[in-house]
Amino acid sequence: MKHLVLIGGGHSHAIVLKMFGINPLPGVRLTLISDVLHAPYSGMLPGHVAGFYDYDECHIDLRSLAEFAGCQILIDRAIAIDLNKNLVICQTHPPVNFDLLSVDIGSTPATLSVPGAAEYAIAAKPVPEFLASWNQLISQRQNHPQKPLRIAIVGGGAGGVELALNMQSRLGKEERRRKKEEGRGKKEEGRRKREENLENLSSEIHLFHSGAELMPGHNKRVRRRLKEILISRGIKLHLMEKVSAIEKPETIDIEDNQECPMPNAQCPMPNAHISCKSGLELECEIIFWVTQASAANWIRESGLATDLNGFMQVNDCLQSVSHPNVFAAGDIAAMVNYPRPKAGVFAVRQGKPLFENLQQFLLEKPLKPFAPQEQYLGLIGTGNKRAIASRGSFMWESALLWYWKDWIDRQFMQKFSNLPKTRNTR
Repeated sequence: MKHLVLIGGGHSHAIVLKMFGINPLPGVRLTLISDVLHAPYSGMLPGHVAGFYDYDECHIDLRSLAEFAGCQILIDRAIAIDLNKNLVICQTHPPVNFDLLSVDIGSTPATLSVPGAAEYAIAAKPVPEFLASWNQLISQRQNHPQKPLRIAIVGGGAGGVELALNMQSRLGKEERRRKKEEGRGKKEEGRRKREENLENLSSEIHLFHSGAELMPGHNKRVRRRLKEILISRGIKLHLMEKVSAIEKPETIDIEDNQECPMPNAQCPMPNAHISCKSGLELECEIIFWVTQASAANWIRESGLATDLNGFMQVNDCLQSVSHPNVFAAGDIAAMVNYPRPKAGVFAVRQGKPLFENLQQFLLEKPLKPFAPQEQYLGLIGTGNKRAIASRGSFMWESALLWYWKDWIDRQFMQKFSNLPKTRNTR
């Protein structure tokens, strides 16, 4: 009996489990090590932030998926790999032995280089912690809707821009809901454009980006259009601003009935103070960190070959270049011959070739090379059920694109729904 261990419940591993359930391999035991029971699907998370999808619609139930695949599931966090003894070291469970290992744990925004970022900012990944903070913020807005709110987002790539637009959309909905409840929900004459209708006056969103232009991985037309949308909705852009430190604001005593001395602040005082290299400073209630992706330190520390950023180097078969019985996919993997951006579309495309090569390895057959596409169609939701398509020099903006994206995402999630309780035992 050979033991295949999967670390992480990312998109690629979800597809691998589904395919093992459909095409099981006799003599193989499966174990999934995941720190969550419900894996978020990145394609629908911005829509979830905006309130378009509920939790279940954008999360994969790993327990039912593992049951379908005949896979044992350990709810734990892997913290190291002993490659000499073929053991996965877990945070709480005893070490797990393996004959074949696959890693799909994603990435996290790099925060270590900025003092205070790890302590006082909310990273966009891991997603469960991010969503917990966001949902808590929405709950607070519902309970105290009139209190001023200032949000900072650090990172002007596609993730940061899409997050800003969808957060602003959700806050706008909460603002309009409050006004409607107060009897001020009548439509204004000369109805504004949909983008402008999302503006809300009791909250601010500030987007910090160290570069001169947002979204450097996209063409000029896409960058220009999204900048226009951000500005039209009242999102404050801070370009060429490199965040150098985040601190806790100094606390002061405020007597009863005395106005809070800080402009636009609420009492108690804001939760974070941002400092930039230029001298710009900003105090806000919450900071979301959406900068360049970084890899878990234990990947390199385990002795696996990695690139300069700590991501596991794999060949065209998604196999570690240093350890043949270790595979990887998704953000944590860096294909030596095909460097690609960290995007969910590549993780989804790697699912099938990863499954095939894991089976080929277990059957002691030749592996099958895989070449990812050079370009991919990026569909960027703008928070108002519209989307912008970006591919190479191409750009298109339409509500139809959002509904097309919604259909694609729902079709993907449907693959992991209503699974039979027993798998194929061929």
